[in-house]
Amino acid sequence: MNSVSDLGSIVSRSLHDTLALSLPLFRPELCLAVTVVLLLLCRMLPVLKMLDSAWVALGGAAFALFYAWSDLRGLPGWLGGDALASRQEIFTGLLVFDSLTAYIRLLLMAFLVLYIPFTKVSGIPDREDGADFYTLVLGATLGMCLMASANHLLMVFMAVEMASVPSYALAGLLKGRRASSEAAIKYAVYGAGASGIMLYGMSLLAGLLGSCHLPTMARQLAGLAGAIPAGNLGGVEMVLVLGGLMLAVGLAFKLSAVPFHFWCPDVFEGAAAEVGGFLSVASKTAAVALLLRIAFGLGMPVAVLPGADSSSALAGQAAALQGALLGDARHFMVATIGLMAALTCTLGNLAAYGQNNMKRLLAYSTIAHAGYLLMGVAAAVALSGSHPASARTAVSAVAFYLATYLFMNLGAFAIVAFLRNALRSEEIASYAGLIRTSPGIVVATGVVLVSLIGLPPLAGFWSKFLIFSALVEAISLSAERPLMLVLLVVGGLNTVFSLYYYLRVLKVMTFDPLPADRPGEALSLVSFPGAIVTALAVPVVMLGIFWSGLYACAQLAGAFAS
Repeated sequence: MNSVSDLGSIVSRSLHDTLALSLPLFRPELCLAVTVVLLLLCRMLPVLKMLDSAWVALGGAAFALFYAWSDLRGLPGWLGGDALASRQEIFTGLLVFDSLTAYIRLLLMAFLVLYIPFTKVSGIPDREDGADFYTLVLGATLGMCLMASANHLLMVFMAVEMASVPSYALAGLLKGRRASSEAAIKYAVYGAGASGIMLYGMSLLAGLLGSCHLPTMARQLAGLAGAIPAGNLGGVEMVLVLGGLMLAVGLAFKLSAVPFHFWCPDVFEGAAAEVGGFLSVASKTAAVALLLRIAFGLGMPVAVLPGADSSSALAGQAAALQGALLGDARHFMVATIGLMAALTCTLGNLAAYGQNNMKRLLAYSTIAHAGYLLMGVAAAVALSGSHPASARTAVSAVAFYLATYLFMNLGAFAIVAFLRNALRSEEIASYAGLIRTSPGIVVATGVVLVSLIGLPPLAGFWSKFLIFSALVEAISLSAERPLMLVLLVVGGLNTVFSLYYYLRVLKVMTFDPLPADRPGEALSLVSFPGAIVTALAVPVVMLGIFWSGLYACAQLAGAFAS
C-alpha cells in the first residue's frame, strides 16, 4: 500500500508541476509545436492543402512571439529598476525559465516573424515544398528554444539534435543541385561526429559527478574538488578535462568555431541563401545561449541546496568555499573559450579575403562574428566568480550583440537572395555597377555591411563597443587579465582586417562598370523584395541611434548571471 501511495504522490506532484507550473511558462514552444502539427496536416489532408503553409507558419510564429514578449515583460525589473534574477525550474528540472530563456525565445520568435515573409517573397520554398520547409524551420527553432532553457545534460543533447537534424535537411533543400546535396551530406556527417563526441563527453562528466542536472553537477564538482587534495587528483582531473573538451566540441560545431568551422563555408555555398540566413542567425543565437547556460551552470557557485536558508552565515561560508573551489573550472572554461574566440575571429576574417562567392564570404563573416561573441562569453565567465555585477554587464553585451546581429546578417542574406533572383548569380563580380540600376539596394547593402564591420553610427558599432567594454572590465577586475588583454587586441585588429572584404563588395557595386553582357536589371526598394530589405536595414540604422531601449532588454537577459 505504501508503494502505491508513493506512486500516486509522485504522479500527482508531476501532474501539478506540468500543468500548473511548467506549461504556462512553455507557451511559445507550445505554439511552435501546434503549428508544426498544423503544417503536417496541411501536407496530408486534401481539404487543408488549399491553405498557404507560409501564412500558417507566420500565424503560429506571431502567437509564439506574443507569448515570448509577455514572458519577458513579466520579469522583475521590466521598465524601471535594476534587473533581478528570476529562476524557475520546469518539467522536474529538465528545463529552466529565467531572463536568458525569455530573451532568447523573444529573439528567435522575432526572427521567425521576419524570416517567413522573406522566404515567401524570395520564392524558396515553392508552394509544393512550403509545408515541409516550414515544418523543418519551426521544428529546428523549437529545438533552439530548448537549447536556451536546457538545465540537464539529457535535454542539452536532445535540444541540440532537435535543432540539428532539421538543419541537415534544410541544407539539401535545392533538389537536383549537386552542391546542395553535397552540403547536406557534409553537414550531416560532420554533425553526427560532433554529436557523438559531445555525448561521450557528457557521459564522462555525468558518470564522474553522479548527476546530469547542471546545478547539482556544480555542487558535486565543488565537493569533488574539496574532497581530493590538490595535486592528488590524478585521473579524476584528466577525466574532467577530457569530458569538458568533448562537450566543447559539440558547442563549437554549432557555433562554427575554429577548429570545427570547416563545414560552414561549404554548407552555406551549397545551400540556398534563405537556409544560410537561418543557420547564421537562429543557430548561432541558440548555440551562444547554450554555451552561457553550461558555462554558468557548471562554473557558478551554488550557495545552498534548494529550500535551505540562504541568509544564514553558514550558507554564506558555503558559497564562498564553493566559489573558490570552482575557480579552477572557470579558469579552464575561460582559457578554452578565449582561445577559440581568438582563433575563430582571426581565421574568419582572414579567410574571407579571397572569396568570390557572396554566400561563402558571409559564411566566413559568420565565423568571425562567432569569435566576437565568444570573447564576450569569455569575459562574462571570467568575471562571474568575483564580480557578478560585471558578469551581468558582459552577458548583457552578448545579448545585445545577438539582437543586432539578427537584423544585420538576415538583411545580408536577404539581399543575396533577391539579387540571385534578379541577376541569376551569387558571385560578387556579378554585382558590378548595381549603383546605376538599383541604388536603393546598394545603399541597404552598405548599411548592413558597414554595420557588420562595426562602424558608427550603426547598430554594429554599439555591439562591438559593448563587447570590448566587457573585455576592458575583465582586464581591470578579473584574474584572467593577460588573456582578456590579448582578446581585446585581437578583436580590435580583426575589426580593421574586416574592412577590406566588406568594402570590396561595396566597391564592386559602386565603382566597377556595368557589364556589357548584362541588361540593367532594376531591383527597386518600392517592391515586395525591397520592403523586406528595408524592414531589415532600417532597424540597423535606428538601433545605432536609439540603442538604449534594446540594451535595457538585454540587461534583463544579463540578470540570469546573478
